[in-house]
Amino acid sequence: MRTAIIVPGHGSFDRSGRYRISARCAMLVAEAERLVPRVGADTVVLSGWGPAGNRSEAEQMRELWQRADVEVVLEPTAQNTAGNAARTLPLLRDRGIRRAVVVCAPLHLYRTRWFFRRIFEPAGIAVGFRVAKVAPSLGALVWELLALPLRHEQLRSTDGDVPRGRA
Repeated sequence: MRTAIIVPGHGSFDRSGRYRISARCAMLVAEAERLVPRVGADTVVLSGWGPAGNRSEAEQMRELWQRADVEVVLEPTAQNTAGNAARTLPLLRDRGIRRAVVVCAPLHLYRTRWFFRRIFEPAGIAVGFRVAKVAPSLGALVWELLALPLRHEQLRSTDGDVPRGRA
């Protein structure tokens, strides 16, 4: 069974006004690299946008990626976790991938699991999760708590992005 690893991006504007991936995001990329042989992945999808003409999170994560033994696919448009799930699904389907492992930070696990299961499982893609050893921050906790009530609306907003049914 073909397996993919998915890394949702995370970034913010730095003091010079450039959009950069976070140190936490860089740690997720490193964890995904370690995970490749453990899960037998042959594809890695790096997902995340870049606002206002900045380089996408996906492109910035690609610059960190070191392994040459897997296909690296960029998904540069997702602006949130629901979008990461919805917009990576067709990339997996196009490649005949039936199993995915999503790498995320500890505080992000609940929402990541919530979105990816609702989008991937009806499409016939088994999904698992790998929590990277990333120290939680107060800012990350606040972000997750504020985003929690928005998850139903964000899921509905992906309806046009999600192909229905099994491949």
